[in-house]
Amino acid sequence: MAENALYEELMRQLSAVGSVRRELGRIVPAGGSDNSATVLALLGRHGAMRIGRLTELLRVDPSVTSRHVTQLTMLGWVDRNPDPADRRSGVLHLTPEGHARLAELSDRRSWELATRLADWSDEDIRRLTRLLARLRTDFDARQTGQHAFADPTEDAHRPRTPAA
Repeated sequence: MAENALYEELMRQLSAVGSVRRELGRIVPAGGSDNSATVLALLGRHGAMRIGRLTELLRVDPSVTSRHVTQLTMLGWVDRNPDPADRRSGVLHLTPEGHARLAELSDRRSWELATRLADWSDEDIRRLTRLLARLRTDFDARQTGQHAFADPTEDAHRPRTPAA
């Protein structure tokens, strides 16, 4: 097991990663917020879902999710339709405008990362991506009791297509 000083340095570096994340979070479509961008990204990645599932993915209180969804619905980026399996529930999905805003957001954040990491090799970026995904997986496993590491760089080469 690593020395305590090694974990302390890891904590400092994770804090610095948090600063990078906050800076990238300032890149949002007009009218949106970092939180709305997160909701767009989750709906873009996972497709249509109930608000309860979105709340689980966000790991926030349902009232917080509801506020984000209300904002995105008012902007016309998300629609909420009745769930055919349970008419009391709604299914959220991105609108065409929501897909456009998500693509804009992704392009702008990718450009920012590419600019800042221009002197990094592709392998260094892949290695960092794998290690961060592994870190997240290990923390998620503690909550869910499951442990299955999936390499996110496998998905990086698949074309992004909007859900119908």
